[in-house]
Amino acid sequence: MPARFIAIWFRHLQTDWFTRRQPELREVPFVLAAPDHGRMKITAANIPAQAQGIDTGMAVADARALVPSLQVLDEVPGLPEKLLTALGHWCIRYTPVAAIDPPDGLILDISGCSHLWGGEVPYLEDMRSRLREFGYDVRAAIADTIGAAWAVARYGRVTPVVPPYEQRAHLLPLPPAALRLDPEVLDRLHKLGLYQVSSFINMPKSALRRRFGQSLLQRLDQALGMEPEIPMPLQRPEPYEERLPCLEPIMTATGITIALERLLEALCGRLQKEEKGLRNARLKCYRVDNEVQEVSIGTNRPSHNSRHLFKLFDQHISQIAPGLGIELFVLEASRVEGVSTAQEALWSRAGNLDDRMVAELLDRLTGKIGAGIVHRYLPDQHHWPERSFKQAPSLQESPDIAWRTDRPRPIRLLPEPALIEVSAPIPDYPPMLFRYKGELHRVKKADGPERVEREWWLETGVHRDYYCVEDEKGQRYWLFRLGHYDVDQPHQWFIHGFFA
Repeated sequence: MPARFIAIWFRHLQTDWFTRRQPELREVPFVLAAPDHGRMKITAANIPAQAQGIDTGMAVADARALVPSLQVLDEVPGLPEKLLTALGHWCIRYTPVAAIDPPDGLILDISGCSHLWGGEVPYLEDMRSRLREFGYDVRAAIADTIGAAWAVARYGRVTPVVPPYEQRAHLLPLPPAALRLDPEVLDRLHKLGLYQVSSFINMPKSALRRRFGQSLLQRLDQALGMEPEIPMPLQRPEPYEERLPCLEPIMTATGITIALERLLEALCGRLQKEEKGLRNARLKCYRVDNEVQEVSIGTNRPSHNSRHLFKLFDQHISQIAPGLGIELFVLEASRVEGVSTAQEALWSRAGNLDDRMVAELLDRLTGKIGAGIVHRYLPDQHHWPERSFKQAPSLQESPDIAWRTDRPRPIRLLPEPALIEVSAPIPDYPPMLFRYKGELHRVKKADGPERVEREWWLETGVHRDYYCVEDEKGQRYWLFRLGHYDVDQPHQWFIHGFFA
């Protein structure tokens, strides 16, 4: 029985990926573009755009002249390789040998695999239907050789499954481009009127070599199975996982602790050798009654410090119910990132939030009070107080601007300003007293006003005049009056924050 291969062609790989993320683009003509010698050139176009005459290689300006409603998105560098790698790893469920065929295809060696799906036809159909469910427009074919499968997947019109030893008959009606030839060779073939493989497949090899070079003969022999072609399979990444089976079921917290220490030591040893650290990890405890107990941790920065990671897990060991006993422990790192080694400074320096000790402290706090509660904030480029800061996604992110220190700001800012009752002189005097949540505050000291204009490019409205006031108890507040004082209009006062 000859070897069997599948060639998969993703006809619109990049645009399908964008459509998966933004389903509203499905019926909209859009393209991906990248700069090329000072001009924006189209690198990919979806089906609605192609239907209106847009194709790759066109200038964006020319495409917009044809289709004024055309949407232009920036190309993501390296996206095709990343997508093909991910899809190739996904295809390993069908065969252990999956290879990338740039720029938009995959090659699978399926020898001895299709019978598990009841034959090649249901095997191929299952694969194609699943990929289409993911949102990818695919064509695929099966043949004895990579070249024949590639040709039929892209240019075949009869059947996607080429029976064994019949690749020659299926190649005859196809164009020369189906043999994966260079553009120069294709151009010479077309100039001679050779528009099908059948036009030259029976010519003497010496004449073909003299006219078109060795590459034509090589591709033809590969497609016919006369010259071997071996795909370069993807190497499936080894999971960051450690297992510890138990000779006797573990039923105590001490036993769980010992098992966890051994697993962390082994996993962190591997991570350290590879200069990586985990961001998320999960401990699975398989009980003798087939129940599985799980606890998870997360870190603010990649870590392979086994002592620190043990402290994070130790906060959750009490949640594990061993029942009749645990017979297998599995520790897996679901998210792993690179760790950059940094030389310690000779002299002490001011600490920052990227310090290892600070990150580990935040990890322990998160483990105690829950994820999504501890946040870090950075200054943002807005004058309006509610928008003057933003939540940082990580400890490593550095601020774009410095915190504003030229004006006093409260240590606690209310999410929304609260309306208060105020007695104040006019026109620009601070209040003499105000009532907040039913309590009356008499103002002893005040400073202001500080006018903060509304960001007109974001929203319409009036300005605010802020005052820092102190009551008879020494408590300090941040109050503001909304808009200009008008004797004929009621004026509104709000409390917005609290000072130390």
